[in-house]
Amino acid sequence: MKRKHIAGAAGLVAVATLLAGCGSGDSGTGEGGKTAAGPEQIVFWGWAKGTKEVVDAFNTSHTDIQIKFEEIPSGNAGGYPKFSNAIKAGNAPDLMSVEYPQVPDFVTQGALQDITAETADVKSKYPAGVFQLVELGGKTWSLPLDAAPQVFFYRKDLFEKNKIDVPKTWDDFRAAAEKVKKADSETRIGSFFPDDPNLLATFAWQAGGKWFDSDGGAWKVSIDDEPTKKVAAYWDDLIKEDLVKVQSTLSQEWIASLAKDQVWGYLGANWAAGMIKSNNAPQSGKWAVAPAPNWGTPASGMFGGTTFAVSKGSKHVKAAVEAAKWLTGSPEAWKARLGSGTSSAFPAIADLVPVASQSFDTGFYDGQDIYQVFREAYDTIQPGWTWGPSMVQVLTSFKDKLGQVSTGATTVPDVLTQVQADTVNEIKGRGLSVAS
Repeated sequence: MKRKHIAGAAGLVAVATLLAGCGSGDSGTGEGGKTAAGPEQIVFWGWAKGTKEVVDAFNTSHTDIQIKFEEIPSGNAGGYPKFSNAIKAGNAPDLMSVEYPQVPDFVTQGALQDITAETADVKSKYPAGVFQLVELGGKTWSLPLDAAPQVFFYRKDLFEKNKIDVPKTWDDFRAAAEKVKKADSETRIGSFFPDDPNLLATFAWQAGGKWFDSDGGAWKVSIDDEPTKKVAAYWDDLIKEDLVKVQSTLSQEWIASLAKDQVWGYLGANWAAGMIKSNNAPQSGKWAVAPAPNWGTPASGMFGGTTFAVSKGSKHVKAAVEAAKWLTGSPEAWKARLGSGTSSAFPAIADLVPVASQSFDTGFYDGQDIYQVFREAYDTIQPGWTWGPSMVQVLTSFKDKLGQVSTGATTVPDVLTQVQADTVNEIKGRGLSVAS
């Protein structure tokens, strides 16, 4: 399967000085082997669907290491503050779910352990573009679990009944949105989620935006670049024309809208396939998956994606990494995760995609080979995207301001300008240089 270069975050000089203070320390504190007192136990915090089943499979098949799993709120819903507080208090878990955007942020905070030496034997299994998202300053700080190519989920039955073509471009999407609203004044083609700016980042990524880069030892911040402005103006228009619902992401209100046939589509990533399936059993056979609309040329961004990081100060580094390798890279782990029926994750390791495809029951999608759609979307992900060193701040700033769009207090384009300024100030406040 063809795997394109996604983004290069490795070797960013802007964080090199901070990384020097976040070295590997004594990574031998966790021997990863069975001790006289029994198996070595590591604590793992995460939230991804199917994780409990994967941990159970690991604990059943391993005698030298055992995982104590604690399910926590997703990062945006409180998991990241919980992790940050635990690091400061000295009681962080050994292993932690960290999405790609937050890896640089936690690295510059000194929250993650350098695991370069422990992961050297598996680095070659990953596409270079994916693995570079967990590398900074020439060091490896996390182990990728999945990629998250952008796709469009839609109600095939309702589109066909109302003779609405599945949109291929964003112009098509707007035209289809008008037809959906015309078919029933209470229905919309999809939703805008002001509390989930990760999705806005995905749209910007797809359009060719590049929010962060390094330039001569400094961070370059371009959140309000031209591609992102185009995306912002597009969604601002859809909101003003009442062509999409403005809802909280994955909220009960949104779930109810799907159940009542009031929302006919969802622009998300592959991982939403399991979520939609789990929440809408009566609609089995009525949903389908298509490539996300584009700006004229097939393209995609990545919406989310999870990695497993070892916390700074862990006394079980080697054991935690060994567990992470199995959780991310063994066929048995992927069978357990996708066999749960709740997860539709897309493996970051190319060789495991067939395992994932065979393990996910596509009956809900009328037998469609949805992993083929995921593969094709993955191959069109725009290269050159880099996450910045203050993504928790960026996303929080976006969330605070996007919530005012539906009231007319601000516009999506204006939000870009405000977040750009906030981010430059935040990065400077951390002692990092910002290119003018």
